[in-house]
Amino acid sequence: MVFVVEVLKLFFSKSEEAAQEIMLKVHLEGEGVCGTFPHDIAQTKVSQVIDFSRKHEQPLMCVIRELSD
Repeated sequence: MVFVVEVLKLFFSKSEEAAQEIMLKVHLEGEGVCGTFPHDIAQTKVSQVIDFSRKHEQPLMCVIRELSD
């Protein structure tokens, strides 16, 4: 759980409090929203998070979801 908070702060500029809230949502519900970004920025962030997670041997996944109206 500490790793998820670190990722949220590092790659999504979340405060400690916001990162903790998102981490709990991920822990309890299996997913959470990190932010809303233009597609190219979202792709970069996903790649960064996945690479960082692999480097640290963590199973954290990050995906892009299109907003629904």
